[in-house]
Amino acid sequence: MPKTFSPSSEQNKDVILEVIQPLLKDKQTVLEIASGTGQHAVYFADSLPQLDWQTSDLDDSHETIKQWILDSQLNNVLTPISLNVSEDVWPNQTYCAVYSANSFHIMNKQNVMDFFSQVTSVLKPSGLVIIYGPFNYNGDFTSQSNSNFDGWLKANNPESGIKDFEFCCDLAENAGLELIEDNEMPENNRILVWQKR
Repeated sequence: MPKTFSPSSEQNKDVILEVIQPLLKDKQTVLEIASGTGQHAVYFADSLPQLDWQTSDLDDSHETIKQWILDSQLNNVLTPISLNVSEDVWPNQTYCAVYSANSFHIMNKQNVMDFFSQVTSVLKPSGLVIIYGPFNYNGDFTSQSNSNFDGWLKANNPESGIKDFEFCCDLAENAGLELIEDNEMPENNRILVWQKR
């Protein structure tokens, strides 16, 4: 089966790596939620060879992730596990960090609530949660393009859409996480970083 290629993952991988590399340089394990094609996993794992990068996604994404891992010939990217944040049992182990890109705006609000209610159970003490994607602030879109994107998302799935920064921060706070970074990224995206208290 040919692997799937995501132009956006190719476009944003370097700017994301620039932010996450210093955060992960002393870490040993990462759980990626919604690995998608698998492109980020192999690129970041190649750049951070001390990390074991655990991929995960819904079952229908596993074949392309496995193909990217196979072609990379890296031994620090792990075969994807099935993980729907609201329906599946989360891994029975802990990681130094949890990373996810372009997932929150695909999820519905309950999915995001379930993500934060579960994520600390798989984090080591002082572990990090690193989320890349668009966010609204004070209930407002940060750009016209984000507003247009949100409309497109909702036309495909009315329960999806760009999430509010404050909504996510409240969930994180209640889960025992502290916001330590809010990084402005190209294309009106952010990288939010929380640390387990």
